[in-house]
Amino acid sequence: MMTPMRYVLLVLGIIIGLHFILSVSHEEYGRATSLSNLADQFRAPNPPYKNTVPDEYYAPSDNTTHPGRRANAVIVMLARNSDLPGVVSSMKQLEDRFNKKFRYPYVFLNEEDFSDEFKDRILTITDSEVQFGLIPHDHWYQPSWIDEDKASAARADMIKNNVIYGGSVPYRNMCRFNSGFFYRHELLKNYKYYWRVEPDVKFFCDLDYDPFLIMEDGSKVYGFTVSLYEYEATIPTLWNAVKEFINANPGLVAEDNAMAFLSDDGGETYNRCHFWSNFEIGDLDLWRSEAYSKFFDFLDEKGGFYYERWGDAPVHSIGAALFARKDQIHFFNDIGYRHEPFQHCPQGAAHKRGKCWCDPKQNFDYEWYSCLNRYDKLF
Repeated sequence: MMTPMRYVLLVLGIIIGLHFILSVSHEEYGRATSLSNLADQFRAPNPPYKNTVPDEYYAPSDNTTHPGRRANAVIVMLARNSDLPGVVSSMKQLEDRFNKKFRYPYVFLNEEDFSDEFKDRILTITDSEVQFGLIPHDHWYQPSWIDEDKASAARADMIKNNVIYGGSVPYRNMCRFNSGFFYRHELLKNYKYYWRVEPDVKFFCDLDYDPFLIMEDGSKVYGFTVSLYEYEATIPTLWNAVKEFINANPGLVAEDNAMAFLSDDGGETYNRCHFWSNFEIGDLDLWRSEAYSKFFDFLDEKGGFYYERWGDAPVHSIGAALFARKDQIHFFNDIGYRHEPFQHCPQGAAHKRGKCWCDPKQNFDYEWYSCLNRYDKLF
């Protein structure tokens, strides 16, 4: 006969056993569910750049003249006379890696006249056509309607908070010009595509195909190599202005756009991701479009280029993401590129085919401050 004590111990043992079984079962289920969720979260996307450029786009490696078919395109450099050493370095690399074969023309732009020394040095580097242009005064300098007291107070505050270029008016002029005026210049009016190049950048790989034809044949409008987060202190009210514009002009926003690159909550907030615009291969008609023209004019009237420090990188990126389809934005995976302090170094077969001289381990693509993973997830 079971005594009360033995009965209590038996029941207690059964309870403990059931608890253990249920706990183990629940733990295994939870682990399986967590792993499943992680697999869903990190499942590899298939962005277009994972497919290599078709062989028919490549010119023979020993070919020293451009192929018969070319795009209506130009290489654009914004520079001052004092930038000459960095301009020569960038241009010589671009010529050796790409343009001595394809011979696209150059346009140089400056807010002052280029010196004879600048012109002579440039013309010795290339056999391509080169034009030197002066930027119209109203396209470069701070507009008269900007409240200078407000603008100078903003600059002083940024200096105090160590914001990069926070105290610079010329930097703001440059950002505004690149955001809304470079594509209006007289020397660019007859071109459709452009490649923006800056002083003191590096091109790591041979480029034996024409990226302009990739843009043209694929109906691409914006190409990049590096993407990252913007400094929040430079754009505190930019996204509010963007939302205001979208709400007032919903018909201008493209279907199947890249909003998901910019925002993690459907456009309510900005995650600060942008394409680094010191490298751009783009369609000038994107910026000339009604949508972008109205967008830039709206932003310009807000004064944020001077009251804050809105950069052309987030402005261009937001414009491309909203006014083009996501499949019209292209990552040039096989163009090795560095603008201090970040670089894209092609990986695997692309590194070998391009005879790249960068260290593939020194690659910003998936570092914590990069936004390429967000671009990947668009597809």
